Amino acid sequence: MTRTPRGARASASQAATARAYTSPTLVLLAMDWPAGKDFADFLGFAILRSPGFRPGEQQGFLRNKIGFNPPQPNSQPLTRDVAPFQKFHWWDGAISEADRGKTFKYTITPVRGTGPDDLVLQHDAETTVTLTLPQVEEDGIATWFNRAVVSSQAFSREFPDPKSKIPEVMDWLANGLEEAFAQILSGADKIEGAIYHLTDNHWVVPAFKDFKGELSLVYEDRSNDRTDRPAIDLLESDRFEGKPRSKTNIMHDKFLVDVEGGRVLMGSANFTPEGLTSQANLLHIFKSPQLAKLYAERGQLIADDPTIGETAKTTGWSQPVKVGKTTVRVFFSPEPTNKRVSIDTVIKSVKGAKSSVVFCMFDPTDPKLITSLLATSDRKKLLYGLLNSISDPTAKTKNRSDSGEAPVDPSPATQIKVTLFNRSRKDKKVLAYSFFRPGATPAGFLPELSSVDLSSESTLPPPKTGQKKRGPPAVHIHHKFIVIDGETDDPTIYTGSANLSNNSTHKNDENLLEIKGNPELARTYFAEFMRLYEHYRARALWNVAQGAGAKRRAKGRSKKSAAGAVAQTFTLKRSRDAWAKGAYKPGTAEFRARTQLAGG
Repeated sequence: MTRTPRGARASASQAATARAYTSPTLVLLAMDWPAGKDFADFLGFAILRSPGFRPGEQQGFLRNKIGFNPPQPNSQPLTRDVAPFQKFHWWDGAISEADRGKTFKYTITPVRGTGPDDLVLQHDAETTVTLTLPQVEEDGIATWFNRAVVSSQAFSREFPDPKSKIPEVMDWLANGLEEAFAQILSGADKIEGAIYHLTDNHWVVPAFKDFKGELSLVYEDRSNDRTDRPAIDLLESDRFEGKPRSKTNIMHDKFLVDVEGGRVLMGSANFTPEGLTSQANLLHIFKSPQLAKLYAERGQLIADDPTIGETAKTTGWSQPVKVGKTTVRVFFSPEPTNKRVSIDTVIKSVKGAKSSVVFCMFDPTDPKLITSLLATSDRKKLLYGLLNSISDPTAKTKNRSDSGEAPVDPSPATQIKVTLFNRSRKDKKVLAYSFFRPGATPAGFLPELSSVDLSSESTLPPPKTGQKKRGPPAVHIHHKFIVIDGETDDPTIYTGSANLSNNSTHKNDENLLEIKGNPELARTYFAEFMRLYEHYRARALWNVAQGAGAKRRAKGRSKKSAAGAVAQTFTLKRSRDAWAKGAYKPGTAEFRARTQLAGG
């Protein structure tokens, strides 16, 4: 329902533009209305989807929890025609497994007005995007991204007491990623793999135990890390061979090879309850005998537990491998200490970006890589980044960096962390995981969890009497990918197990893929990245605004004005310049995002 007490406003003849970025579980819509620069009362977009969201519903508006008035406890989401979408991109996550392969139409309509009682949809300027949702497997490459976000309103509403529904919690968070194991094992007679941590007793270990073929796994087994031993003991049989890996910093690979079927499963996910669910991760299965052979040969090499020096002798980029239309190369670390071919290749590609770079990683610490990433925005290209954490190495309360160094005469790795911290505060294009904490939650929103204890589904033994209860590790963003020019027809993706650090380059067993020639896959990465980025961006900016500095600034204000400032944080704006001023100013990052991503 739209309210038009002042009569319909005439819209400009120039129509909106839009582009969809799809994955099997969501649709990211990038939208633009070039004529919006001419209308100070442009208040955002209404988005109508066909088919709708309920069984038999022909069409329905995407909904917004944020309205023109502060949300109230338990308030319901509003449709976009009364609460327009004040962003130039947003995602539709209401996609089910049954929707894959179906056609959807999104009608995107600019909205003008002054507030909830004065909104007019500009139908003359609307545009439509028609798309077919991809299947999990497209052109020989299967792709799964888990949902991962324990810190979300949807999770808080769905699982007010998650401990009581651990299997359902895991299914919801995995988002289908667990299917990768059933697929790689199905029809295989011989599986060889290399696994950093294997503790999942909900899906993975039971699937391995039920597997009727031959199973051989290289596993991490150093004196200070016996994490995999319980699972290895559970798998003991005459069809299973476990091969301990100890002569490396860490054996950080995560791959399985269907030797005779010519398929390889790889990605960022550790085979743990948290790695498959609450930590943001992905998995691929490539149907490629040539690529599978490369991975199998690597597994056989490290199965004999060679030294780092011996393993480094065989390193280097593979020859290009064709998987359908896609061109793939793989690099197996470690490299010799005086070489850094893998990471320098990534840096060269980042520096050559023609339009954009997005990265989503746990903890990249290579100074040259981080410098090249941050320089992307300095070169007037789009840059978005999401990390697990961004620490302040100079903080007085924590006067040491993550490497244990005091900030006096810091190493290059510590210096780049200072740079990263300062840039993250300045332009807010690189952000870290965050959540709505109890006691500092926006009005109308629920406090969120930072983790869920999934140890009941682990092969690790419960803590001994008197021991502190073991909880999930402090890892939320576990991805290791960089996408270059992902919105174009000539993208490059880097993905795998490598954290792109000195350790991952020179001391660990790792695998890194370079993927070219697949714009659809790059757009899937882009869509899944923006889902996480926008989710955590709202929380990160809220927490910065409500931090100690914000409290000091508010000290001199009255209680009424301070409360008003908080309430306005999550309410819609009543004029264009209050939400989109920078987006219509040429030369700004907001301008580039508005015009590039929507394909105008």
